[in-house]
Amino acid sequence: MPKIKSAQLEEMIHSYKERRIAIRKRLREFSKVQPADYFYELVYCLLTPQSSAAHAEQVVAKLHEARFQYRDVNPEPFLRRKECYIRFHRTKSLHLLRMKDQFSVIAQKLSEPVSAVELREWLVKNVLGLGYKEASHFLRNIGRNDSLAILDRHILRNLKRLGVINSIPKSISRKHYLDIEKRFSKFAIDLGIALDELDLVFWSMETGEIRK
Repeated sequence: MPKIKSAQLEEMIHSYKERRIAIRKRLREFSKVQPADYFYELVYCLLTPQSSAAHAEQVVAKLHEARFQYRDVNPEPFLRRKECYIRFHRTKSLHLLRMKDQFSVIAQKLSEPVSAVELREWLVKNVLGLGYKEASHFLRNIGRNDSLAILDRHILRNLKRLGVINSIPKSISRKHYLDIEKRFSKFAIDLGIALDELDLVFWSMETGEIRK
């Protein structure tokens, strides 16, 4: 593993101590999400790749208002609205419609007493548009990820800044994702800080917010 950079580590630990109470409160909120809300949490995680989290939240709210889960609604016009534009809106609209059609199967899988690792593998293989990052994000947002890493650009940038990884990959294969996740997990264990909490520390350091 690359050498950890002490100055950046001190800054991160300081940020963690400042935000720890708010971060733990946010994680408790994730753990209280009900199965009835899983559909729109999954919609959110299908929208966020390469798009603003704030825009994704706005689109989810509009789709919820339109009762997208239960009505024959074309999601594409919601995704291409200027004030909450979602990149690759045509492709993502197709992903949303495909997920909607199979959601009863997804919900059944989520109700089974299986590990987070097994759930993530199943989601990646069965939900079009979900990679390891998005599946981990979804499971975290419903309180089910059990310290799986959400390796988005914020996390990768901070892992590189701290010296946990040498470089930020342009694309991540399954093998590479699991390798970086293992490094991130060891880093968290060595610090004595839960990986889920570190994830939100990095997010808040980058954005100034503790978002979902």
